[in-house]
Amino acid sequence: MMNKQELINQIKQKKSFLCIGLDTDIEKIPQHLLNVEDPIFEFNKQIIDATKDLCVAYKPNVAFYESMGAKGWESLQKTIDYIPNDIFTIADAKRGDIGNTSKMYANAFFNTMNFDSITVAPYMGEDSVTPFLEFKNKWVILLALTSNKGADDFQFFTNGEEKLFEKVLKQSKKWGDDQSLMYVVGATRPQMFAEIRTIVPNSFLLVPGVGAQGGSLAEVCKYGMNKDCGLLVNSSRGIIYADNDGNFAEAARKSALQIQKEMAILLGEIL
Repeated sequence: MMNKQELINQIKQKKSFLCIGLDTDIEKIPQHLLNVEDPIFEFNKQIIDATKDLCVAYKPNVAFYESMGAKGWESLQKTIDYIPNDIFTIADAKRGDIGNTSKMYANAFFNTMNFDSITVAPYMGEDSVTPFLEFKNKWVILLALTSNKGADDFQFFTNGEEKLFEKVLKQSKKWGDDQSLMYVVGATRPQMFAEIRTIVPNSFLLVPGVGAQGGSLAEVCKYGMNKDCGLLVNSSRGIIYADNDGNFAEAARKSALQIQKEMAILLGEIL
């Protein structure tokens, strides 16, 4: 359980706001791992061992685990249990349903699996989101402006006064605050960060899309960083699949270190 100040302290201590996405695909991990009892967990374990001093968060994408059935859920639980307690954990599950269902989702990820946070889709409105916010010392990371091409289909819809993603940001401030709510904002639209910061100036933003999807870390920081940093920038494929042989963990560390060094420079301007 990590509160906002503890997360800020970790960022200052490690000079990093790197989140590593554990989007672990059985078809992409090194072949030699397939001989062990739990290849997914063994891969994650070695990635964590190699990078835990360079990042402040890990974000398993739940789809990669639930696609494997019960064994996948077991690998995910073992992974969460293995992550050090001072590193923020994000269940990238994108849940959100009617109240009773959301409460069960929240209980599953917060209590049963002990994640610090979960990504939530806001489309169904307040009563689909607030059950997640009822769990003390846990975080909701609300989808606001995503980095995928299809984001243009709905998120920029306007009624003439505000875009839909702006409505999400403004409305959600009635449900929680910057101690319990974060937002997903894609790195591929860096200039939108300045507009977003006028609405949620003090909130943390989870930023996918740097690296493989073409987003620029420098641009994201230019428009989106606040006095406390306020960013968790995610990299998945660019780190965990930096190499596909026996040296995959060493390659992951090298890739993560390169990002962390750039982050340290950017943080030096505010902290």
